Amino acid sequence: MCGIAGILNFDRAPVSPVILRRMTDAIAHRGPDGEGHYVDGPLGLGHRRLAIIDLSPAGQQPMASGDYVISYNGEVYNFKELKVELESLGHQFHSKTDTEVVIHAYLAWGERCVERFNGMFALAIWDKRRRELFLARDRYGIKPLYYALSSRWLLFGSEQKALLAHPELNPAVDREALVEYFTFQNIFTDRTLLQGVKLFPPGSWAKVALDRPAAQLAPVQYWDYDFGEPEHPLSEAEYLEELNRLFCQAVNRQLVSDVDVGCYLSGGMDSGSITAVAGSQLPYIKTFTCGFDLSSASGLELGFDERKRAEHMSYLFKTEHYEMVLKAGDMERCLPTLTYHLEEPRVGQSYPNYYAAKLASRFVKVVLSGAGGDELFGGYPWRYYRAVNNDNFEDYVDKYFRYWKRLIPARDVTRVFQPIWDDVSGVQTRDIFSNVFKKHEHRLSTPADYINHSLYFEAKTFLHGLLVIEDKISMAHSLETRVPFLDNDLVDFAQKIPVSFKLRSLEEVVRIDENEPGKEQKYFQKTNDGKIILRRVMERYIPDSVTKAEKQGFSAPDASWFKGESIDYVRRNLLEGNPLIYQYLDRKVVHELVDDHLSGRQNRRLFIWSLLNVEQWLKQYAEGQ
Repeated sequence: MCGIAGILNFDRAPVSPVILRRMTDAIAHRGPDGEGHYVDGPLGLGHRRLAIIDLSPAGQQPMASGDYVISYNGEVYNFKELKVELESLGHQFHSKTDTEVVIHAYLAWGERCVERFNGMFALAIWDKRRRELFLARDRYGIKPLYYALSSRWLLFGSEQKALLAHPELNPAVDREALVEYFTFQNIFTDRTLLQGVKLFPPGSWAKVALDRPAAQLAPVQYWDYDFGEPEHPLSEAEYLEELNRLFCQAVNRQLVSDVDVGCYLSGGMDSGSITAVAGSQLPYIKTFTCGFDLSSASGLELGFDERKRAEHMSYLFKTEHYEMVLKAGDMERCLPTLTYHLEEPRVGQSYPNYYAAKLASRFVKVVLSGAGGDELFGGYPWRYYRAVNNDNFEDYVDKYFRYWKRLIPARDVTRVFQPIWDDVSGVQTRDIFSNVFKKHEHRLSTPADYINHSLYFEAKTFLHGLLVIEDKISMAHSLETRVPFLDNDLVDFAQKIPVSFKLRSLEEVVRIDENEPGKEQKYFQKTNDGKIILRRVMERYIPDSVTKAEKQGFSAPDASWFKGESIDYVRRNLLEGNPLIYQYLDRKVVHELVDDHLSGRQNRRLFIWSLLNVEQWLKQYAEGQ
């Protein structure tokens, strides 16, 4: 697990080692265990190392083999099996690293090597003979890769900060991306909030030749999610047994490490089951939980602290357990640093995860996370049922799109963006939403078909946003996060489990406000729905009090805090003085929407968090700042 950065000068000007070092220095937090730089005329590769597998100097990068040089970030968990196969083809190895296996896989199989990797990665390989650069990112987008193009150069790196260290990159705010974010609290396209800085798509590779125009960088998709009903369904017993086998295999695969591995233990089913399986292989494994001070919370937010459940599972699994309790002021305290590391806001209120990573990093270098379980097995049924009965695809998109406009009421969009409306009036957010489905071309005729469409959408957008956030938050603390639910074999199997084994009544619609605190609990109390087959499997590992418990997202009681202990912070940053955000949003309309929350008329906690986050981002990253 590391950080990468690079430059390719199309005008054949030699890369400056000083600039390349600045780029890797900007992401030094990703790799405190070593650094390396390679320059070949107009090509420069940089690397910061977080040593996880083979801690010896043999693992230093950039790493060369023949005519190829690699800078690589990630872990390929099946590297030992690939190494055996490559050795049978005559390849010789000089280290115990997965990095060396990756570069030899490219030598043997070319760009199709990425189809064989089971893991997480962002990589760059330079072909010295062909003068060609190969870029690739893992199936799901666990590891980020950013790039910027001009007629003279290509810049790329694990974080935007690496690109911004180049003196010729001085991007303005991408106003269209800002509209996209304030529509979905996420960015579905390859844009970022910095104009011209793009996020390389998951499950894709690209080749860039020195003698071709920069405009020819065109990512090729080698994998995509494919949720759908199976042609020949198995019995429930067969699904249960195979799911159990693949889940255990996934967790055990991701325990490969030459340093200590720990687990997040939130008190929920996903992290609890991962801890149970990992703990059976690693006695007294370290576990980590963040709870919340609820003395000023109210209503359903009073149930947000899961420490008791986590402590009970720690007792059952005999883990070495550590906890942290967050208070209202902790959000205010960490927001500048958090925003710096996130680089751009995406889904959710991520500061509790930041503190969880900070806690874990004090004790381990690798931590297992339960991310992906909800998206694979139907953990958000109140969302899918919004668009289960439709006349056709366009009807489905209309319904689901209305639901995913999370932050600004439709009637207020034009008013909110009035200061920049001339620049963004052409942004068609419904088209952006609809385009997510371009490559998931399944026949839509039954409620199950539409549910699978929704599962695809959320994996492509919501889960991807969570993964980008998790990478930035963990690497801010030089911590590697692994996600066993995103093991290739487990994902391939989960996508073809019939919806009827994941959810209960496909005809039932229970309306829940996404802004509402405790929405997961409220929905579950009414329906006992979501992740049915996964719950059945996890009964083997964790107590009924967890598998049959109401779903609880990892959220702080911000709805209460924004109206109470943090109200002065909200007023100071959004309602007083001259916040930068009002260069882009209408002050009067934003004040009206924020006041809806402060007065208790409407829950707008997600909108307020997004405003605070973007305001802080503008202070740190906007043009001229």
